[in-house]
Amino acid sequence: MENQKTNGTIQVKGELTYEDRVIQKIVGIALESIDGLLTVDGGFFSNIAGKLVNTNDVTTGINVDVGKKQVAVDLDIVAKYGSNLAKIYNEIKEVVVSEVNRMTTLEVVEVNVNVVDVKTQEQYEKDSETIQDKVTDAAETTGNFASKQTAKAKNTLSKTATSIENSSESRVE
Repeated sequence: MENQKTNGTIQVKGELTYEDRVIQKIVGIALESIDGLLTVDGGFFSNIAGKLVNTNDVTTGINVDVGKKQVAVDLDIVAKYGSNLAKIYNEIKEVVVSEVNRMTTLEVVEVNVNVVDVKTQEQYEKDSETIQDKVTDAAETTGNFASKQTAKAKNTLSKTATSIENSSESRVE
């Protein structure tokens, strides 16, 4: 049996489906280009996870409802203080619709954005420091201190050994 070709497409039974995570990832990566958007925020529990360990999970805070032909997207975001939030929302809609459709041909029927916070760039960077970062910094500081103390101890031992060698001349002939 030979496959039929229609409009350059092979006619074979089957279907193409997408896991939610694939659409979330497309959206997450696409959002990296939005000026004034500091982060997509996953709410309290993902913030706790994010505070514990550095992650590069671009899907955090992105919820999708994926059908066979359409997608709905819900986002919780943190915006940069002073930014035009309506402009950010419009840019988010534009890039989400464009990228999801370009990569999957799915129609984006809804993009809901919930602004959960606004922060200055400085506040965002300070808040983004994780416990992992703090532990790493503490370990590095402790390591540097231990290295300095070891060097001091070696220096003291070396001086003491030299002093003992010099004073250990035989007292008897």
